Amino acid sequence: MAPASPEKLLEQLARGKAIGAVLLVGTDHYLREMCRNRIIEACVPENVRDWALARLSARDAGWDEILQRAETLPMLAPRQVIVVEDVESVEKLGEKSREEIIDALEKYLSSPAPFTVLVLEASELDGRQKFRKLLGEKALVVELTIGGESAAALAAQMAKNLGAEIDRDAAALLADIVNGEPARMRGELEKLATYALGRRITAADVETLVVAARKNTVWQLTDMLASRRRRDALAFLDNLMREGEQPIGIVGALAWTYRKLIEARDLPVHTAGFQAARQLGMRPEAAEAAVRQAHRVPKSELLAGLVALADADSQLKSSNPDPRALMEFLIARLTTPASALVSHTR
Repeated sequence: MAPASPEKLLEQLARGKAIGAVLLVGTDHYLREMCRNRIIEACVPENVRDWALARLSARDAGWDEILQRAETLPMLAPRQVIVVEDVESVEKLGEKSREEIIDALEKYLSSPAPFTVLVLEASELDGRQKFRKLLGEKALVVELTIGGESAAALAAQMAKNLGAEIDRDAAALLADIVNGEPARMRGELEKLATYALGRRITAADVETLVVAARKNTVWQLTDMLASRRRRDALAFLDNLMREGEQPIGIVGALAWTYRKLIEARDLPVHTAGFQAARQLGMRPEAAEAAVRQAHRVPKSELLAGLVALADADSQLKSSNPDPRALMEFLIARLTTPASALVSHTR
């Protein structure tokens, strides 16, 4: 069974589709809590949760106890939810203990109790191991990640939950800046909702409050890259990383900037700040600077830069990257003319 997204899980719950067992796998605490809460809300009325909701740790409780609870009829409720945390601890057991748990779990999942929803939570599981393969075959596996458009939609929903509203382009910008990480998105939206004071959150608000906090990352570094000042850019990168800026955040902010520069390049070079602001969804002074900067760089090189940033983003999310080496290679790539890169690859 192919892994599902959080959105697919929510769709199944909304349709009232029965789910015997769910594996929530991933490190994003916001998505995990959201999925867990939606399962509980869909399956157990609030007034009976004292009897029909249990949370156990696979590290502390025995699997015999977990499965026995799953097969025991709940009191005062037609269904129960049993949440099992630290499921990845199974992979660290000895072979004999692990095989005993897999056999017991396989027997249960082959005919799960119709009155129980078993919610298994793990930060990460090895897809090559028998335990993970069993869950992939017998349970609904939900990967706690979210894509671009879905991240923007989630940002809009988060804003609504906070009693605020956010423009579509502002939600997309925020999702991009925080790399689609819901926990970070929630924290930024709490600040934005306070800053907006009851009005709709705009892209300019996001730029002022979120991007402005990274203004050195975004505009000064971009200027060095556009000017091909590789040595300055490397020194600036070193300072940023020493101050605690995360490579994934730097790449995300640069990708947003490059996209804005591509948009700005379609405007006349002498476009006034207030006119550019409407077109780009930025503050007037930043929009005017973006137009000036954009016309210093050929569009082909801006597009090549976006490809380089996408590659860096993908590599940073892969297993065991060397962030500093990767970022230094990225700086070298962004300060090399596109024509030189093409001729070098021939």
